[in-house]
Amino acid sequence: MSDITKAIQVLCEEKNLSYESVMEAIEFALAAAYRKDFGNKQQNIKVKFDPEKGDMKAWDVKTVVEDIAEDALLVAQEELTKRREKAKEEKRELTEEETEDLPRFNPKTELMLSAAKEIDKKVKVGEVMEIPLEIQHEFGRMAAQTAKQVIIQKIREAERGIMFNDFKGQEGQLVMGTIQRAEARKVLVDFGKVTGVLLAEHQNSRDHYRPGARMKFLLLSVQMTPRGLEVLLSRSDVAMVREIFKQEIPEISDGLIEIKGIAREAGFRSKVAVFTTDKAIDPIGSCIGQKGSRINTIIEELGGEKIDIIQYSEDAKEYIAHALAPAKILNVKLNESDKIAEVGVAPDQFSLAIGRNGQNVRLAANLTGWRIDVVEEGGSEKLSSDEVKPEAVEVAEEVEEKKEE
Repeated sequence: MSDITKAIQVLCEEKNLSYESVMEAIEFALAAAYRKDFGNKQQNIKVKFDPEKGDMKAWDVKTVVEDIAEDALLVAQEELTKRREKAKEEKRELTEEETEDLPRFNPKTELMLSAAKEIDKKVKVGEVMEIPLEIQHEFGRMAAQTAKQVIIQKIREAERGIMFNDFKGQEGQLVMGTIQRAEARKVLVDFGKVTGVLLAEHQNSRDHYRPGARMKFLLLSVQMTPRGLEVLLSRSDVAMVREIFKQEIPEISDGLIEIKGIAREAGFRSKVAVFTTDKAIDPIGSCIGQKGSRINTIIEELGGEKIDIIQYSEDAKEYIAHALAPAKILNVKLNESDKIAEVGVAPDQFSLAIGRNGQNVRLAANLTGWRIDVVEEGGSEKLSSDEVKPEAVEVAEEVEEKKEE
């Protein structure tokens, strides 16, 4: 094994890259260096490098096309310019369909048939030719510097590609990260070689983002941008609750208990509807755990957010009654066409059914998909879930009102 091969293998291990990707970067860099010292802009250079011998070979790669007269190309270029100017006047981009009828020739990647036959008389249109190029002497200083820069760039791109694929495969899952720093509208989270972003709209109002603190986040999306890898996180998404339940309750991760729905107001309260077909399993008890061990772990993970575990039912009346827990329901009347449920409660249960700032009835409506009108039996009190706003919205409106004052 040559010293070059050993060096490549060490680089692969340090950067967690494949041998093939590093060789590709080296050959791409050598092609750039060859173009710098010996080639020209009309060459489509391909290089093959042998790390054992330290030798390289170079070719100009061309696709053979039909001959096009020079005057026809000039006319086509003039027509293309006119069409581009017209499209510019119309404030739009010229489409490929509008240029399909014009003859085109790219001297960098294409070779006309007559010129190709001077090299190989048997060549046909559509074939790819690899024309050997001579390497006259060693690369100069500028070419070597170009090669070095290209190798560094390509290795960085390969690293980003590996990280992108790794994080892309974790979208929608929980990831553990370290708080780097909190800024005005976002929190930066360290994942080693990648920094994630937690925007203000995805933050949990109960959380304290202290630098150095380790926290779980829902990986919302991963995108490759011109500035690098963009990893967007959330602590407020409904899916965050679902994933934590899967992580902390084996019966859910094993599929024995199913989460039928989640309604959440991040930082305040969540209602989670659970169901099982196994009569030997108590779905609510399994989620709560012995002496509340499981649910307390989940609540702690969500920064103290309250969690209501609801028994799911196919029967809409029963499901709505369960969803309004901890209030006790006397009766439920359904308006199927408008999907409105009128729920009767005793006077002492009315405020409990509504909840603080209407939160209980609002979450129950979100969970079940029904508008819920809570009616006090024998009294005059009545309130609809449509009439109450999320607490976070009310707080935001109060802040805006103070600003106006």
